[in-house]
Amino acid sequence: MVRKTKAEAEVTRQQIIDAARTVFVERGVSRTSLENIAKQSGVSRGAIYWHFANKVELFFAMKEQVSLPLVDEVDGFLLKEDLNDSLEGIERSLLTIIRLLEENEVARQTFEIMFFKCEYVEEFAVLLSHWTQVCDDFVRKFTLAYERAKSKGQLREGLNPSALARDTHLFISGLIRLWLADEKGELVRTHAREMIESHVSLRRKQ
Repeated sequence: MVRKTKAEAEVTRQQIIDAARTVFVERGVSRTSLENIAKQSGVSRGAIYWHFANKVELFFAMKEQVSLPLVDEVDGFLLKEDLNDSLEGIERSLLTIIRLLEENEVARQTFEIMFFKCEYVEEFAVLLSHWTQVCDDFVRKFTLAYERAKSKGQLREGLNPSALARDTHLFISGLIRLWLADEKGELVRTHAREMIESHVSLRRKQ
């Protein structure tokens, strides 16, 4: 048997991830077997096990391909200390998420799987713990951004940065979920940007 080159192996790995995403959307994660993914990808189960120890590891790889670049882009707005308008940075970070959902089908499908197509029980319970850590990290970053806004006199009087950070995290999490569910675009999708702008504006000192 001829050993694949590193580049060929990476192509196969990506082929498996793409196939998993397609089947997860169609069948849901719990009802998807590695055999289903192998059939969709055109590779053997052995090839899947060569790249991924199990379905959880494959799911995580699929998620990270979307979440890691997104986190980097969002961090560029939330963690940039020399940004003149910290509240604008928060607004742009939230708009970045909506833009990704609008423009990137892979990202949209991945979020749909994470929110609606996966039960975080049994072997997938570990992913729920990881998800909680990611959420805590976003709250921390939002807090830093709101604290900078407060120090610059941009925040309304009496507002607490850490409380605002938790509120913003809940807001964008709920907005993503409703955006995904609003397939006809009549409830949320056409108003998402306006809702984000309003959310941030209510925190700004007039």
